[in-house]
Amino acid sequence: MKIAKEFKWEMGHRLPFHDGKCVNLHGHSYKLLVEFSGSVDSNGMVLDYYDVKKIVAPIVEDLDHSFIVNKSDTELINLLDKMNSKKIVIPYESTAENICGYFLDKIKNSELPSNINRIMVKVYETETTYAEDEISF
Repeated sequence: MKIAKEFKWEMGHRLPFHDGKCVNLHGHSYKLLVEFSGSVDSNGMVLDYYDVKKIVAPIVEDLDHSFIVNKSDTELINLLDKMNSKKIVIPYESTAENICGYFLDKIKNSELPSNINRIMVKVYETETTYAEDEISF
């Protein structure tokens, strides 16, 4: 059985290696779909949606209205520091694929009930483009 919940946030980034427009500072209205799979508990739930929100919403809130930036992009980090802007520094490029991994890592390290055996995340960078990843345990 599986359940899912959507979350939305606004975030800026850039891809310094990119040959196109994404080399520039820009932002997206991101959407996250999180899916939890597992057996149904004695209450008839895989996971209470309230608990899903309690796990995922703080991660989304940390990213909302921030810049996500690779730790090697010191030029942008210095600029954001100078502007006293909210930033999330990560050890990789801020691609949709890597943002999926970011969410999976944060979610799997939260306190999940033992009936959960798979987490899937889908990060929409635009209305028509997304990356998807999952972890089973």
